[in-house]
Amino acid sequence: MKTNYLYAGSALMALGLIATGCKKDAAQQEQQAPELAVMTVSSSNAELETAYPATLQGKNDVEIRPQATGFLTRVAVTEGQHVNKGQVLFEIDKVTLQSAVDQARAAVAVAQANVNTAQTNANNNKMLLDKNIIGAPAYQTSVDALNAAKAQLNQAQASLTAAQKNLSYSVVTSPISGMVGKIDYKEGTLVSPSTLLTIVSDNSLMEAYFSMTEKEVLALTDNGSRTVEAARNQMPPVQLMLANGTLYPQQGTIVSISGVLDSSTGSAQVKAQFPNPDGMLRSGNTGNVLIPSVSGVSLQVPQSATFEIQDMKFVYVVGDSAKVHSTPIQVSDVNDGKNYIVTSGLKEGDQIVVEGVGISVRDGMVIRPKSPAAAQPAQQAGK
Repeated sequence: MKTNYLYAGSALMALGLIATGCKKDAAQQEQQAPELAVMTVSSSNAELETAYPATLQGKNDVEIRPQATGFLTRVAVTEGQHVNKGQVLFEIDKVTLQSAVDQARAAVAVAQANVNTAQTNANNNKMLLDKNIIGAPAYQTSVDALNAAKAQLNQAQASLTAAQKNLSYSVVTSPISGMVGKIDYKEGTLVSPSTLLTIVSDNSLMEAYFSMTEKEVLALTDNGSRTVEAARNQMPPVQLMLANGTLYPQQGTIVSISGVLDSSTGSAQVKAQFPNPDGMLRSGNTGNVLIPSVSGVSLQVPQSATFEIQDMKFVYVVGDSAKVHSTPIQVSDVNDGKNYIVTSGLKEGDQIVVEGVGISVRDGMVIRPKSPAAAQPAQQAGK
C-alpha cells in the first residue's frame, strides 16, 4: 500500500512539474513574441495628394547676347544679382566702334559738301539756261549731279546711323527686371552675337512644368465628357514640395494643360504658376507639384504597411491568438505616395501590422500588438 501511495505521489509531482513547465514555456514564448505596432482599418474620406515631378522656370527667361563683336571691358553685375530693366550688365570695347562712328560722320560731312557744290552748280546753270547761254542738256547734267550727291549724302547718313547704333551695342543692358544667371565670360574675352553672356530671369511668378499620362487626362475630363479647359477651371489650388521635402508656403494654380499628347511619351504637358514674392524659387529648381483629390469614404492603409510579391500587394492581418497572416489586397491607382486606398481584400475593423513589414514580420508569426503611437518614440529614438 505504501508503495502505491508513493507511486501516486510521484505521479502527481510529475504532473505538477509538467504543468509548471508548460506555463513557463507559454510565458517564455509570449515574452519572445515581438512587440509590433498594429492599426485598425476604418473608413474615412480619402483626401490624397498626387505628386508630379516638375521643373521650374521664371515667368520670362531672357538670353543676353551682345549685338556687336568686341572684347569685354566690364562685367557690371554678379551671378544671382537682382537687376532692373535697362540696368547695365556688360560693356564691350568702344574704340573700334567709336572709330567707325567718326569715319561715318566724316563721310557725311564730305557728302554734304558735295551736295552744296552740286546745288550751286545747278543754280548757276539754271540762270544760264534762262538766259539761253547754255542748253537744256547741260542744265540737266548739273541737276543729275545734284541728285547723285544727295543720294550719296543719304547713304553716308545711313552709315552714320548704323555706326552709332553699333556703338550703343557696346553697352549691354537688361531688357527686363529679374535675377542674373550664370556668367561664364570675364573681362578681356572676345564676344560676338553668338555668345550667350547670361540669362536674366523674371522670377516674380514661377512656372512649374510637369506631365500627366493619357489615362490621367481621361480621368480628369471624365472620359471626355467635358473639355480639358473646363476640367482645369475646376481644379483646386496645388502645392509645391521642394527638393528638400518641405512644402513651399505659396499655393499655386494650374494654368494650362496641353491639348495635344506627346506621341513619344503619351503624356500631356501641364503648367502651374506659383507666386514668388521673396525670390525663394529660381529657374532650374525641381520639386513635386501636389494635386489634391477626394475619393469619398474608403479604406486607407499606409504604404509602409504593405509588401509586394509578383506585382500583388499584401498586408499582414492580425488573427486569433495574435497570429498574423499575409492577405492580398487591391488598391486604387490614385495615391499620395504615403497611403493606399484599398478597394478589396480588407474590411472595416481588421487589424494590420504597420511596423516591421518587409523586415521582421513573417507569415504565421505570433506578435504582441501595440498601438502605432507607442512605436513612434522608439522610431524617433533610432533616427
